[in-house]
Amino acid sequence: MLEAVKGLLSTLGYEVQGDDEMLLNFCISKVTSTIKNDINWQEIPEGLRPIAVNMVLGEFLMAKKTFMPDSLSMLDLGVGIKQLQEGDKNTTFATGESTQTDEQRLNAFISHLLTDGRDEFGSYRRLRWN
Repeated sequence: MLEAVKGLLSTLGYEVQGDDEMLLNFCISKVTSTIKNDINWQEIPEGLRPIAVNMVLGEFLMAKKTFMPDSLSMLDLGVGIKQLQEGDKNTTFATGESTQTDEQRLNAFISHLLTDGRDEFGSYRRLRWN
């Protein structure tokens, strides 16, 4: 999962630094734990791995934005994302005359990464017997 997240960060124009590894591993641990607790599995099912990678990316960007905002200066947020399509889900963003700031665009992107696909958890959820 670490390499997948690094690859996505590279696609966004962010170069992973040596000190990012610890934060990335923490985010992976947090997201993995959250998903496993939610669905009651010992491992993350293959079908939820892409969602987990997006969530890790969202957690990482949120932590960087909160504690080290200058480290995200290499991200080009001036170019708006018009449309995201993942499977049968389609999200279209307003573009053109948008008055959103770079920070608002980053917040929307992070929110999308952290929440998109969570509705699929129910397909994998197992009952807990106490």
